[in-house]
Amino acid sequence: MKHGDFTAWESARLARFHKALDAALPPGNTYPARLHEAMRYACEGGKRLRALLVYAVGEALGGAPEVLDAPAVALELIHAFSLVHDDLPAMDDDDLRRGRATVHKAYDEGTAVLVGDALQTTAFEGLANAPHLPLATVVEMVRLLATASGSRGMTGGQQADLEAEGMTLALADLERLHAHKTGALILACIRLAAAAAQADHATRITLDAYGTALGLAYQIQDDVLDATASSATLGKTAGKDLAAAKSTFVQLLGLDLAKSRAQTLLDEALQQLAGFGEAAQILRELTLKITHRRH
Repeated sequence: MKHGDFTAWESARLARFHKALDAALPPGNTYPARLHEAMRYACEGGKRLRALLVYAVGEALGGAPEVLDAPAVALELIHAFSLVHDDLPAMDDDDLRRGRATVHKAYDEGTAVLVGDALQTTAFEGLANAPHLPLATVVEMVRLLATASGSRGMTGGQQADLEAEGMTLALADLERLHAHKTGALILACIRLAAAAAQADHATRITLDAYGTALGLAYQIQDDVLDATASSATLGKTAGKDLAAAKSTFVQLLGLDLAKSRAQTLLDEALQQLAGFGEAAQILRELTLKITHRRH
């Protein structure tokens, strides 16, 4: 596949996603207008890697884009909710996100809390109303996303991250933390896409292995960028983990070994896709884009 093919695919899926996202969010001028406006603000910008991952996995399995819109939007809404709450003064206390003021700075802290709450419930509302899918599949996707975003997934990872401030974690403990905080949503993208495409059990096991490796590679690359890139490049405050005395893969392994570990995980992820043949070529291209990103 030529790179231009991936670029065309990405452009088409992003256009499709943004149309679906716009339909899922309440209009900004409807009551209560401030909340709805802030919800839309929170969802603007970003790389949309999770939505693209839903489309790429689902289509590699033969799923049509129209059955993937709802899970793609749901995952991005949960991601946006997590960022809004992560940035709050009680958590990471950040002023910059996606190159502009965080929600609690652009609006206020109370509104930011409610924005996160509303984005989370909107994600499940969209899944519950997903067209083109059997009811049993919709229920399965709701269950998968709830587990991935709750105390046994992302929210649990956020709690572990708070508790780890000022501590030096063992490598295994750091990997466990990020398997929840970052990895759970990455894996959820893959699992919801597989559910929407009606994938069989063996295929889902293989994709779980792919997603586990990808999620950890994603986080290590995030730590590398936090240590090496500027705030202007990242669109968020650089060096934030170091300032908060958080353990990172760069801190524990050093920069070169962290990069090497990320490459090993990338190789593992791509190996899991070997059996999918040409059908997964877009997914391979996206995997490289995710793990080689510069911001």
